[in-house]
Amino acid sequence: MSATVTDKPSAARERLLRTASALFYAEGIRAVGVDRVIGEAAVTRATFYRHFPSKDDLVVAYLAGVDGAVRAVAGAAPEGAARLRAVVGEMGESLCTAGFRGCAFINAAAEFPDPASPVHRAIAAHRRRLTGVFVHELGVVGHPDPEAAAAQLMMLRDGAMVAGYLADPARARATLLRGLEDLLAV
Repeated sequence: MSATVTDKPSAARERLLRTASALFYAEGIRAVGVDRVIGEAAVTRATFYRHFPSKDDLVVAYLAGVDGAVRAVAGAAPEGAARLRAVVGEMGESLCTAGFRGCAFINAAAEFPDPASPVHRAIAAHRRRLTGVFVHELGVVGHPDPEAAAAQLMMLRDGAMVAGYLADPARARATLLRGLEDLLAV
């Protein structure tokens, strides 16, 4: 039985998702088995499978949660430059948090390269939505080529996510924010 939009998610489902999200992000999706998630969430195997018919379903729900957080930031800011600064600023801040391991979507893409995989499709959908936000907001501010600028901003974002994990997070954040300002100044 899956939850509908009006149903309140069960405490067990939320605990499973919270546990899986923390483990997947910290250790990698393929490195964490269903049995471990079940054990650490303190639920039964039947409860797990009632909420998530497969591990892929759990991974898609994990990524949907990350996507939802990005959407919430975008939705809370006014259109245009303010929205771009809010979304990109939040990304930049995440680079400098304790335990930062890169972008959840980039990490998942490395583990699920098959374009037919439901996980890979969730990653692609997130990237399309985020690119769409960039295109729209760059259009609102009057950028002469919002699609090309959005592609550039997406690449800056991807690079910052990797650099924030592998190199100096503060420098990656500053470079990302400077890149956004350069695109807004066109």
